Amino acid sequence: MQPHQANLEWHNHQPYSLDYGDVYFSTDSGLDETHYVFLAHNQLQSRWKSLAESSSQGHFTIFETGFGTGLNFLCAWKLWRETAPKSARLHFVSTEKTPLSIHDLQKALSAWPELKHFTDKLLSQYPFISKSWHRILFDDGRVTLTLLVGDINVTLPKFKNLVDAWFLDGFSPAKNPDMWQASLFEEMAKHAHSETTFATFTSAGDIRRGLRDAGFQVSKAPGFGKKREMLFGQYQGACDQPAADAKSVIVIGGGLSGATSAEAMARRGYQVTLIERHPKLAQEASGNPLGVLYPRLTGGETPLNTLALQGFLYTLGMLENIKIDDENYQPCGVLQLAFNDREHKRITSVINEYPELVQSTSKLNTLALSGIDVAHDGMFIPQAGWLNPAAFCEALTQHSNIKKQTNTEVLTLKKTAEGWQVLSQNEVLCEATNLIIANATDAQQFQQTRHCEMQAVRGQISLLPTIGDSDTLKTVICADGYLSPARQGYHCLGATFSPNDHNIDIRETDHESNLNMLKSLAPNWNQDRYKVNTLKGRAAIRATTSDYLPLAGAVLDIAQLQDKPPRYNASPESLTWLKGLYINAGHGAKGLVNAPICAEIIAGLICNEPAPVECSLLSALDPNRFALRALGLKRLAQTIQSN
Repeated sequence: MQPHQANLEWHNHQPYSLDYGDVYFSTDSGLDETHYVFLAHNQLQSRWKSLAESSSQGHFTIFETGFGTGLNFLCAWKLWRETAPKSARLHFVSTEKTPLSIHDLQKALSAWPELKHFTDKLLSQYPFISKSWHRILFDDGRVTLTLLVGDINVTLPKFKNLVDAWFLDGFSPAKNPDMWQASLFEEMAKHAHSETTFATFTSAGDIRRGLRDAGFQVSKAPGFGKKREMLFGQYQGACDQPAADAKSVIVIGGGLSGATSAEAMARRGYQVTLIERHPKLAQEASGNPLGVLYPRLTGGETPLNTLALQGFLYTLGMLENIKIDDENYQPCGVLQLAFNDREHKRITSVINEYPELVQSTSKLNTLALSGIDVAHDGMFIPQAGWLNPAAFCEALTQHSNIKKQTNTEVLTLKKTAEGWQVLSQNEVLCEATNLIIANATDAQQFQQTRHCEMQAVRGQISLLPTIGDSDTLKTVICADGYLSPARQGYHCLGATFSPNDHNIDIRETDHESNLNMLKSLAPNWNQDRYKVNTLKGRAAIRATTSDYLPLAGAVLDIAQLQDKPPRYNASPESLTWLKGLYINAGHGAKGLVNAPICAEIIAGLICNEPAPVECSLLSALDPNRFALRALGLKRLAQTIQSN
């Protein structure tokens, strides 16, 4: 869903909002205003210098109530880099109802050349803006920006985590009364602990009284520039931050789910043991020579569509930080063809909803885009492409905090007083405070995760040698299957879909099925020139779920719930959780898009950090949802992450 974009005028090279009739920052000096109001009156420099001694969390969270030009974020990022310990991480969460276009953002921020390094980094990853949540990593994950696009009255109630400092920005209360309501201050109190501070440029009486009523001590200070006074203060409640656990985690599974999970935890300073039963990583479903990196969008605000969009953008951001060479990653674009009525309807809806992300294509211009003739209209996603999953897994796991333990098979899990042990036969392989299971359908062999329903689906790809002018194909084409540009002399064509088939032998019948896909993908390619008995291929088993959403999150003690079923209106806090146990699995053919953001979700749960997605999507991904529905707890399954 496209948000209303900021409608601006430029007054003396400064942006002025026509929507709110107000300026974005002080006409005296926006940079000095940010330092004085938000950084100084939240005491950030002194708090961050002592963070190593005073914080058990290792991270600091700021929530800003209006992203605007991003100036506050850039100034906070710069100060963080200058003052905070190298091991600490900054989470900057900001909500914005009317985001600026990237052109306007660039023009506004050009006024501060001293921030150019930070501005360039922001602009390079400034996301395609939709009414969604966007997670962006900077400084190798040391700084995280989570941009919540939408009305704060909608976005803030969906945010779950504690906040260390509030930047109450946005336009003035007189110009933007919908934001400055009692509900804002009540939500602030829900996310506050005993050391939470706030600062704001305004000193309006209603704001002062609302903050006090919500439990904040409120003080006045001289305002910046032409403003007479401003407000700042601290929460007076007794809520304290949860204690951090010992920083160790075991990850079982060396495919995309395991590698992304290991990287997400290592980036947070955890010592990670990554266990893989094969001699190398990415030997099963993640071992295909390439995977298509694109979002399978359906339109609307469904969990499937939201995850596809947010996961795709997050993976693209990761690839900005984790460099993969051209031999293993090509953002060559993906062309999706409207090869039947259903696909035509879907593609038309997506084009209308995301005009800045996708381009409408006709049979007349697909030749220029793809390099070959195709038979259908469709849409083109320029930022998409193909990626070698195995190379991605290797790059992700090069972190010094990750220890890889290959040729090792885990058979049982054991809960201990301190955390978890993993065992092979009766031998303890290793132990850690937290355990992430990321081994696809094999997760169902463990008693603790037997209820995490997944289905095994066999898929076979065919590798077509370049013949004649086939190497003119320069973009991935998707229809009822996919066809890739040549890599190392072969095009990747596939894939078959065979549920409950666990065999990985190469079959000529599957090669024939794949070749039949060429009729919709590349009808001018003569499929008879390929002899099925000479084709190379690869078969693997993918893990899918009945609702096509992956399993990502903490694991409940379902055996205990079955013995003592809770009431239909039970709260999630009243349930028995297997503390320290998580799962990242069930991605099917969408691991490149889904696994990284699911790893980030789980890392946030372990570290008590802001989630990269809203709570309704967390509930949709909850790995216990099928078991809860089987117990008659459908309502609880739908809202389990909402509190």
